[in-house]
Amino acid sequence: MNMNEIPEALCQKLRIKIISSLVSSSKTFNELLDLTQTTKGNLSVQLTKLEEWQYITSDKVIENKKTKTTYTLTDTGMSQFEEYVALLKKIIEESVG
Repeated sequence: MNMNEIPEALCQKLRIKIISSLVSSSKTFNELLDLTQTTKGNLSVQLTKLEEWQYITSDKVIENKKTKTTYTLTDTGMSQFEEYVALLKKIIEESVG
């Protein structure tokens, strides 16, 4: 990946927050809401986009008569995020260099 190849999924602060939050483990919608400090509507839109791009998957279950949605980073999402982080490291190393 180079500067001209950064995927759209990684070109917005909220999407990067979501992806980085999912690196260590799956999270529920409410956990992501707390971590990202955004609105429910904005989070929902970005999660839908990330799922369409196959960066994340969602799993919906009914608990106590309420829907609970859990999001997980896919292998594609993890791979693209790792490439993005490597690019950032390279840019920093070259600027210090």
